[in-house]
Amino acid sequence: MFITNPTRAKHFAAMVLIGDGVMALIHPTTDANAWNKGPKVWRNLMRGLAKRPTLTRAIGAAQIVGGIYWALKQEDAD
Repeated sequence: MFITNPTRAKHFAAMVLIGDGVMALIHPTTDANAWNKGPKVWRNLMRGLAKRPTLTRAIGAAQIVGGIYWALKQEDAD
């Protein structure tokens, strides 16, 4: 999938933030492990989050709020 429209890309990014945030709230360990790919620093961070489900849930809640805020700001701009 290749998104060339900037508005559509922002909408998609907001959806990803909200969706990943919901997944982090529902099952924080699985969500953190799903992102356990890439550079060693990133993998270490994800392993740490997998061991701290409360922190992962808090980050997930922040992602949801941020994604909703971003989506609402996009509507204001239209």
